[in-house]
Amino acid sequence: MKREKAVTFKGTPMTLVGPEIKVGDKAPDFKCVNGPTTTVSLSDTPAKARLFSVVPSLDTGVCSMQTRKFETALASLKDKVASYTVSLDLPFAQKRFCADPDHPVTLLQPISDVHDHSFGKSYGVLLEGLALPLLARAVFVVDASGVVKYVEYVSEVTNEPNYDKAVEALKSIA
Repeated sequence: MKREKAVTFKGTPMTLVGPEIKVGDKAPDFKCVNGPTTTVSLSDTPAKARLFSVVPSLDTGVCSMQTRKFETALASLKDKVASYTVSLDLPFAQKRFCADPDHPVTLLQPISDVHDHSFGKSYGVLLEGLALPLLARAVFVVDASGVVKYVEYVSEVTNEPNYDKAVEALKSIA
């Protein structure tokens, strides 16, 4: 399934591969990697409120800002929620980013969709037509039973998501 002109990237209309996830849908499964020999699927995440913050690359300003803003916003929830940053960055690069001594990221666990773009295709965030595969910017909140409670596909990939609404949705089910 493809959704033409679903988002823009630097003003250019882009096609997203995969379905449009809606509130009330069962969260699709995925298989990402978080190291050279380990994978993470939806069933590997704890059965509690979960936030999936999807970014094109942690090595860009807006993606870095998004990850750090969610890290700060979720600090008060600690272990009541599970939170993840999903990108196509290699796990090594994700871990390096999270280990930055000036801005450590410890609450959002990085997971990489680099292997087969399973997350991107299942959640409808894989950008089609770029020379380098990237995921569109999006946020998904999933409850303990695996039901999607909040979705935001950011219409312009270079813009930030609505942090307040995503955190509010997460807090309401935590």
